[in-house]
Amino acid sequence: MKISNKTARYALLHAQGFEKRAEPVTKWDVLQAIRQMGALQIDTINVVARSPYLVIWSRLGDYNPRWLDELHAEGYLFEYWSHAACFLPIEDYPIYRRRMIERSKTLARWYQVDSDIVNSVLDFVCNYGPVLSSSFPNLDKRAGGWWNRKPEKEALEYLFDLGMLMVKERRNFQRVYDLRERVLPDWDDSNVPSTDEMNKSLVLKSVKAMGVAKLTWISDYFRLDKTSTVTAVKQLLDEGELIQVEVDGWDVPAIVSSSFISELNVIEEMISNYHITTFLSPFDPVIWDRKRALELFGFDYKIEVYTPASKRIYGYFTLPILYKGGIIGRIDPKAHRKDGVMEIRSLHLEPRIEIDDELIFEVSKALRSFANWHGTPELLIKQAPFQI
Repeated sequence: MKISNKTARYALLHAQGFEKRAEPVTKWDVLQAIRQMGALQIDTINVVARSPYLVIWSRLGDYNPRWLDELHAEGYLFEYWSHAACFLPIEDYPIYRRRMIERSKTLARWYQVDSDIVNSVLDFVCNYGPVLSSSFPNLDKRAGGWWNRKPEKEALEYLFDLGMLMVKERRNFQRVYDLRERVLPDWDDSNVPSTDEMNKSLVLKSVKAMGVAKLTWISDYFRLDKTSTVTAVKQLLDEGELIQVEVDGWDVPAIVSSSFISELNVIEEMISNYHITTFLSPFDPVIWDRKRALELFGFDYKIEVYTPASKRIYGYFTLPILYKGGIIGRIDPKAHRKDGVMEIRSLHLEPRIEIDDELIFEVSKALRSFANWHGTPELLIKQAPFQI
């Protein structure tokens, strides 16, 4: 089977859930979106809506952000390390329980924790129930490990990494920790898959989430090591779960889930009718692999949060613009929530993009939707190549 690079690009968008919706959005659409992605990366930067909420908006449009919090608190989602720190569907917990066990072998090298503090924190949670990091006063003003965390925070994170504690919910986006046996009272470690089965599950999930993938893209999606990825891919090819296809212009075979082949016909039809315009979080699965974004979309993207202001090219927290199946530029937004203003400090289009009436209309409409969803209906455009 042979497909075009354009089809591969649309396959990614289709697999990621970018589709027109005729029915009103519900809370269960939020859960389904996360299941399609396989992981929803967590980040705390809030110049606009924090990334996990924004990633869902990009797919669903106007929805209630509280639904994500409710799904978490109701046990449909849990948190752990995946591509990075992520919200994950609870049905994937067995896979990540294996990852917890694997990580426990090397955690000591990453944490500087005193066993007495770890035990006292664990006893506190056992005796008093769910806690936040702020439940412990910061009596030690010295550095407490990574990011200058206080010792109790370091102990909470260590116990979370081990899987002894889980994040029960978030309050004002702060983690609330509780014992695993209270969050998942029916869990039994006899349900943990083998390391090989974990790797195969994550490889298959990553391919399904990308639609059409290069081998080099697969390991990054759930941060598997390359050797394990190659082994799992070979096993899944042998078992018929994955197949190889040819993509025009690619010097390596593409890998597709066998269950996704039937979708490729839908995607071919979708190309001529695809009119979704939206903005992507820097931590959206579509672009979190910057090399993949460059290869698939021809879009060279860098988040400039950590770049000194004087050296930034596009802005502090730019969001790529998705338009007609391509990434055509980026905006640099800031939500002034108290004033009800969405400031767009700049809007840059890629040099190859031709401006026409349809582009102006669609991008302008997306900007208004973006502003309204944030509760900042007044748009303030500082710099753009066309009139909004």
